[in-house]
Amino acid sequence: MIDPQLLREQPDLVKASQERRGDPVSYVDEALAAESARRAAITEFEGLRAEQNAHAKLVGRASSEERPALIEQGKALAGGVKEAQARVTDAEAAFDASVSRLGNLVHPDVPAGGEENFVTLATHGSERSFDFEARDHVELGESLRAFDIARGAKVAGTRFYYLTGIGMRLELALMLMGLDQVLADGFTPLTTPTLVRPEIMQGTGFLGEHAAEVYHLPADDLYLTGTSEVALAGFHADEIVDLERPKRYAGWSTCYRREAGSAGRDTRGILRVHQFNKLEMFSYVKPEDAEAEHDRLRALQERMLQACELDYRVIDVAAGDLGSSAARKFDIEAWIPSQQQYRELTSTSNCTTFQSRRLATRYRTESGRTAPVATLNGTAATTRWLVAILETHQQADGSVRVPEALRPYLGGIAVIEPVGQGA
Repeated sequence: MIDPQLLREQPDLVKASQERRGDPVSYVDEALAAESARRAAITEFEGLRAEQNAHAKLVGRASSEERPALIEQGKALAGGVKEAQARVTDAEAAFDASVSRLGNLVHPDVPAGGEENFVTLATHGSERSFDFEARDHVELGESLRAFDIARGAKVAGTRFYYLTGIGMRLELALMLMGLDQVLADGFTPLTTPTLVRPEIMQGTGFLGEHAAEVYHLPADDLYLTGTSEVALAGFHADEIVDLERPKRYAGWSTCYRREAGSAGRDTRGILRVHQFNKLEMFSYVKPEDAEAEHDRLRALQERMLQACELDYRVIDVAAGDLGSSAARKFDIEAWIPSQQQYRELTSTSNCTTFQSRRLATRYRTESGRTAPVATLNGTAATTRWLVAILETHQQADGSVRVPEALRPYLGGIAVIEPVGQGA
């Protein structure tokens, strides 16, 4: 959630952020009213409790004749305090519900508008084309026996698949190369839970606008995660962390997404699927270091795409396409030759203190007080990259050249050939 003090003292700033996101500005006034009611309930409770404490001292000093009447008065005061405490609980719940509808405060450099209003920050390579009829990743993957989409659908339904043979090895090679990259950059690797409790999913902001994309297991009241960002954000929930140095983690997990809002989109192939593997970076830093950390995550992502010899662009995602937790998000989109367009392979988000306030993750400032940490996330490698790798490095005979950086992870294989046309 956003800083309640900021909400009280600079509501116009919060309203401007809501407007840039395309979200209702009225939510700000409703949150302010709920905050005012919460503070009034707390003031009432504290006043009654002080009166109760003062009365208890009177009872202690009273004579035996006075004491029975004072005790009865004390009982009435105790009942009032209990009722006031219940009103505080209700008011705090109402405030939490109201303020949770507000997205993170948008970074001032973020472009306004919706999905199509992004700003291109950088490009690398060219929009590759071929002097032969290019195949899409489905044709390539099936001829290379890299995946089996038909049997995936038979077993689990649409948007499921098998990675087979060289496809499974190629995904593992990509993930292992990503792991080496993040290890060299000081990240601690973790395998994370893929089922989390509601408060952790809620804390990261995935039960708001993204709730329809999340798989829920009602019998256990657990959620399947669509990214290990969720489990990594929960790793230090309700803790005071030592941020003498930033804490950087890399979570390796299988991810699950319902893709409820994408009916009819990207149904061919493995670009938009219900299950995939991903290596996700996650950083805990002091708020003043968050922007520098965001640039660091983006730089690592670019190194990975360059190692895979992919053509790409980096975009500054517009405010209306950020998602509630992010103050700013950079997407890196690879050129997909068969589609003649760029498609997202990675994203990295600066969530400032939005998630840590919900999850009560704090650090000690120089004054000794605690304050919310800043959290950031970014993809290091994921199954979707196979689409760009296969299409970008295809050759006229239907084979695929393996990027040099990936070859050591594939036992030195330099070229993947269609089955029946070579070793």
